[in-house]
Amino acid sequence: MHFSHYMNDWLYGAEGYYASYHPIGKKGDFYTAVSTSKFFGGTIAKHILARIDEGFLTPDALICEIGAHHGYLLADIIEFIHTLRPALLQTLRFGIVERFGALREAQQNYFDESFGNAVCLEHYSDLSELDEKCVFFIANEIFDAFGCELLYKGKIGRVENHKVIFDVESPAISALAGKYKQDRGEIATGYESFAEAMAQTSKKFEFMSFDYGELEARSDFSIRVYQNHQVYPLFDENLKLEEAYGKCDITYDVNFTHVKEAYEAQGVQCVQYATQLVALVEMGILDLLAILKEHAGDEIYAQELEKVKILITPSLMGERFKMIRFVKE
Repeated sequence: MHFSHYMNDWLYGAEGYYASYHPIGKKGDFYTAVSTSKFFGGTIAKHILARIDEGFLTPDALICEIGAHHGYLLADIIEFIHTLRPALLQTLRFGIVERFGALREAQQNYFDESFGNAVCLEHYSDLSELDEKCVFFIANEIFDAFGCELLYKGKIGRVENHKVIFDVESPAISALAGKYKQDRGEIATGYESFAEAMAQTSKKFEFMSFDYGELEARSDFSIRVYQNHQVYPLFDENLKLEEAYGKCDITYDVNFTHVKEAYEAQGVQCVQYATQLVALVEMGILDLLAILKEHAGDEIYAQELEKVKILITPSLMGERFKMIRFVKE
């Protein structure tokens, strides 16, 4: 099978990695911004409030996370909206697009534990179920989890007995490779159909996503497997694909130009591309820390400051992770 099908089955098949709940953080395979600090979600909440005040988002908009894993990010956003502007919890709606029943159940349980009856969580299995007037979409590390083809000197890879063999011709992938000046590396499949589906969900929306990658494709392989906080390049001789398949996370660097062009083809404007450091600071993460310092003790402030440093320090998550933001109006 083509590598893109192999990767989709690895992540999303009946026994795939994302088909069941996996912990993140110290007990899991990897860290995310969400597992690092609640102030990541808090800063997004602050941005949502700013967009309501500016008049783009309506007070009854749907705040919708895509690929929410446990639901921590959306819950953090709700928690900070409650702290900063509690009246909006009576008018805003909150939802998650999640295809897997097991994850929907875990998310619902977490929301029940966190909010009781104070927040109603809406679930959708696919973007096509949405027909809204105004939505704020948020996603964290979603574009690196799309299936991709592997390209090497004009041929794409197929997988046979968990071995990648480069001997398949693909004019469509070769055209994208020429466009992005790649003679090897990953070329994502599915960005175009995802952008098209989102464009049809709402009369107007804003979509913010965080991921690691660059604005230009690297003509090299970045695809790798995460296992117990160890990173193994896909072609590492120490990595046994048959053992990692479906049990570990597999990911690659995002070509953000590919994402951008997929959305622009749908008439959706890219309004910002920035490092996570710049994005979080511009949205007010330091202002939130200042509020915490004013109302909490020095010990709690110091603890949260150390977590936020991980998010924005250039050598940690600050420069490697990027934020891209789209608007349809």
